Amino acid sequence: MIGSNELGAEKETMGTMVELTSAFEGIASARIAQIREKVLQSEEYFADLWRIYSQLRVDELFHFGRGKKDVEAINKELMVLITSEGSFSGDIDQRLVSEALKSYDPTKNAVLIIGHHGAVQLAQKGVAYIRSFKTPEKDLNINTEPIVAEVQKYRSTVVYYQQYKSLMSQSIQSIRLSKAVMERGSGVQAGQEIIDESTYIFEPDTYAVVDHLERSMMQITISEVILESKLAQYASRFRAMSAAKERATDTLGDVSLMFNRAKRHEKDERLKEVINGLRKAVP
Repeated sequence: MIGSNELGAEKETMGTMVELTSAFEGIASARIAQIREKVLQSEEYFADLWRIYSQLRVDELFHFGRGKKDVEAINKELMVLITSEGSFSGDIDQRLVSEALKSYDPTKNAVLIIGHHGAVQLAQKGVAYIRSFKTPEKDLNINTEPIVAEVQKYRSTVVYYQQYKSLMSQSIQSIRLSKAVMERGSGVQAGQEIIDESTYIFEPDTYAVVDHLERSMMQITISEVILESKLAQYASRFRAMSAAKERATDTLGDVSLMFNRAKRHEKDERLKEVINGLRKAVP
């Protein structure tokens, strides 16, 4: 039978585990609320940019802000995979990488990975990627310029990300970046102010302003997708921590019961030894 000292140590360990998982669970829940607020703010900024852009563009095509003098885009589709930085997000990163690789063809695709956890999984599967970026630690003012610079090099871009549905449900989604920007813009109500070359001076020229707006809207869209993925990652972490907390609580209960039984058994054994000692002492 396991002694009370060993069971006491295990009981203390399980108690610490319950406290830690509860803390992680609370942190994840708080970050979910914060990210939701950031997404709403970026949506308002995107709408302002689209109202200007829709009045200045010369055609219905989205040119990725490449500019008139930029080199021709690489005839491949860039796959952007957004994963977490660490491995405490449940199984959602594995699901995303597996889903993206179903469509991966090295002759037709290039891969850009965001998040160390996803980069490790791609390396384990022998899949090469052109660049990797850390998952942004902050949820405000995410710098996506280096990502957009890579996007501009390719014919088209598809982004794989994790979508938050609820604390207990997250899914894997994919969007084509240019289509996502255009669809978002179609839902923006037109502004009352008329913006054109007769009322404004554009430096260095209107085309450069349109290119800048396209790059800005791509940056916002990618930032929001990263935030959406982080939202799902925190929810997945919340779910994983909830499950771990439940298991630790159950184990703590079992260990506490065994500890109490062991203590009682040891007391009974000592009492028996005392009684037997007294019997032997009596003539």
